[in-house]
Amino acid sequence: MFYTDGQLQYEVRVEKPNPLFAKMLQQAIGGNEGEMRVCMQYLFQAWALPSKLSKYRDLLLQTGAEEIGHIEMLATAVAKNLEGAPIELQDQAARDNSVVETVLGGMMPRHFLSSGLHALPVDANGVPWSGGYVVASGNLAGDMYANVMAEATGRTLATRLYAMTDDPGMKHMLAYLIARDAMHQNQWLAVLEELGEHLPVPASFPQGEENQQYNYAFMETGVNGMKTPEGRWTRGKSIDGQGEFSVVSQPGAGQPDLAEPTHATYDKSTQRQYACQ
Repeated sequence: MFYTDGQLQYEVRVEKPNPLFAKMLQQAIGGNEGEMRVCMQYLFQAWALPSKLSKYRDLLLQTGAEEIGHIEMLATAVAKNLEGAPIELQDQAARDNSVVETVLGGMMPRHFLSSGLHALPVDANGVPWSGGYVVASGNLAGDMYANVMAEATGRTLATRLYAMTDDPGMKHMLAYLIARDAMHQNQWLAVLEELGEHLPVPASFPQGEENQQYNYAFMETGVNGMKTPEGRWTRGKSIDGQGEFSVVSQPGAGQPDLAEPTHATYDKSTQRQYACQ
């Protein structure tokens, strides 16, 4: 259950409206690094957890609700950047109509055509947000790693947006979002630390049933004398403490032994017959 008090989570101030920056902010809303992604990811992860993991369920729910507030902040920032943004165009016809001038001056056309100069659930290219961005496997440890990655890429995006703008208000808002991404990375890493031994994920699978020759071996795929990229992953104890790192070559098993394709997949007369049925 969710509630709202009608207040923004943090101040959103735009001193110099910029429709191009509004377009860039859309990536932080509906992009695969954006707030819609982490919001829905945390909520669906929470809804998959049993009651015995209620502490982690509540943690995910409260953070997911926080992310709703981030979406609201960014949507507000998009709208404010579209308000009266001054754009200079060479086309005199466009200059005669200030709204058209703004639209053609670098902003996303759908900001005018579809939303009346407000945010949309899309990325910076206008591609709709997709539930395919969401990782919610039902495995708590695996999902925490996915969450660290989501916050890391989200923070990277926010820092790039911070560097793109010279608007003090936008920098103020983005500095807050960058800080929250830092906390969330540490938050999910803290969960992994608290879970204790959990590698490899899932830890419930009996390791004795794995192929023991390859479960801790770095596999060389280079040819023509390409050197193996040696490092911590090629020697010594494995990170999970269950084995020793080594280096092997691809085992190889010959060419795939496949049957001839059925005539229905290539015979034109048969295809025409099926098309008429």
